[in-house]
Amino acid sequence: MRVITLFCWTMAAKPGRQWRSMCKGLVLGTLLTSCTILLYCLSTPQIPFSHLEVPVPYSCAHRPFQLHPKKITNSSQQTTGQTCTPKVDIMFMKTHKTASSTLLNILFRFGEKHQLKFAFPNSRNDFFYPTLFQRSQVKDYRPGMCFNIICNHMRFNAPEVTKLLPVDTSYITILRDPAELFESSFHYFGRLVPFTWKIAGDDKLTEFLREPHYYFDPTGFNAFYLKNLLFFDFGQDNTLERDDPRVEEGIRVIADRFQLVMLVEYFEESLILLKDALCWEMDDVLFFKLNARKGSTVSKLTPELRARALEWNAVDWKLYQHFNHTFWKKVDAYGRRRMAEDVAELRRRNAEMTSICIDGGRAVEAGSIRETAMQPWQPIGEKSIMGYNLKKNVDKAHRKLCRKMLMPELQYLTELGVNLWITKLWGRVRDIINW
Repeated sequence: MRVITLFCWTMAAKPGRQWRSMCKGLVLGTLLTSCTILLYCLSTPQIPFSHLEVPVPYSCAHRPFQLHPKKITNSSQQTTGQTCTPKVDIMFMKTHKTASSTLLNILFRFGEKHQLKFAFPNSRNDFFYPTLFQRSQVKDYRPGMCFNIICNHMRFNAPEVTKLLPVDTSYITILRDPAELFESSFHYFGRLVPFTWKIAGDDKLTEFLREPHYYFDPTGFNAFYLKNLLFFDFGQDNTLERDDPRVEEGIRVIADRFQLVMLVEYFEESLILLKDALCWEMDDVLFFKLNARKGSTVSKLTPELRARALEWNAVDWKLYQHFNHTFWKKVDAYGRRRMAEDVAELRRRNAEMTSICIDGGRAVEAGSIRETAMQPWQPIGEKSIMGYNLKKNVDKAHRKLCRKMLMPELQYLTELGVNLWITKLWGRVRDIINW
C-alpha cells in the first residue's frame, strides 16, 4: 500500500483526470484484493490427511443406460468385433490460452448428461493457480470421497491429483504452438505483470521480444505468464534452459502420465482422437469455439518475431515438438483416411448446430451480445473476447443444448453449483480499476 501511495503522490503532479482515476482504482483495488485474500484464508478449513491414503480404487459413476458398450472400428474402418465402454473418469489438465474453455464446455455437458461428479474449486474458477494443486482446494472435499472429472485450471501436482481420482482415470491435456500462445498470453495477461508497465511504446509485444532479458524479472509478480507458460502449468520450472536435463525429465514425466495430448492447431483431429480414446460418440464432442478474440486485437507475428518468441519460450517449444510427434503417430494409428472422414462429419454436425443455435451464424463482439448470461470474461482494460447470441425461437428439442453449448465458462460453473464469490469480487475490482 505504501508503494501505491507513493506512486499516486508522484503522479499527482501530472494534469488530467486519468491519473486521479488510476490512483483511485489502484488504492481501492489493492484494498479489496487484500480483504478478499484475508477472508478466504479465514474461511478455508484445514483438512487433515493420512499418510496411508491411496488412490480411489473404483469409479463412483452411476453408469446410466446411455453408456452402453460400442463396437470398435480399426484404421481400415472395419468392425473388429470388440467393444469398449465409455470412459467417465477424466482428468483434463486445462492449460492457458489453448482453446481449453471449449474443451471444458464439452466436459461439462458430458458430465451433466451422465450425472457425473465434478471436483470443482471452492469460491473461484481455478484451483488457486499458480500454487500447486492440493486436494484441500476441492469444494467440499473429505478424504475418501470419489470424483469422476476434474478440469478447472490448476498447476498440476500429480501426487495430489492421483489421490483424488480412480486409478483408471484417463489423463488428457492440450498444447498450442508456443509462439502463438505467447502472443495470446501477452495480450490477455500483460497488464497483470508489473514489469511490462515499464515497456515503452504502443507495441509492447515487439519491444519485449527485442530484448526480453532486459524486461523480464523471473521473481516478479505473475512473471510465469510470459515465459514457458505450458511447462509451468504442468508444475515444472519454467525458467530452465532448453538443454537442462530437467527439461527432458519433465517431458518424460508428462508423457508417462497423460494418455492423450491434443494440439490446438489440429483441434478437430484432436477431438476425434479424444472420442476414440474415451469411447465416446460424435454427439459428445460437438462444439462452438468459445473465448475467441476479435481479429483486430491479434498481433500478427512476423517470421522474425515468431523466431524470437520460440527462442524465448524454448522449453515450451521443446515440449510442443515432442507431443506434435506423438500426436501424428496416434493419427497414423487411427488411419489418415478414417480421420479425414470423421473430421468432415464433425464439421458437418457443427455447421448443423450453428444453423440451429446461433443468431447470425457467427460470434459477435462483446458489445453486441444481448444476454448478460452469455457475456464472456474479458481481460483488463478492453473487451476483446467475442461471444454469441442465442437464436430466438430455437425448437424445444435443441433449446437446452444450444444454450449449454454457447454458455461461457463462469456462467456454466455457476449453473453447476460452484460459488464463485472470489472470482466475482475480483471482477468488480477490475471494473473499478478500469474507471
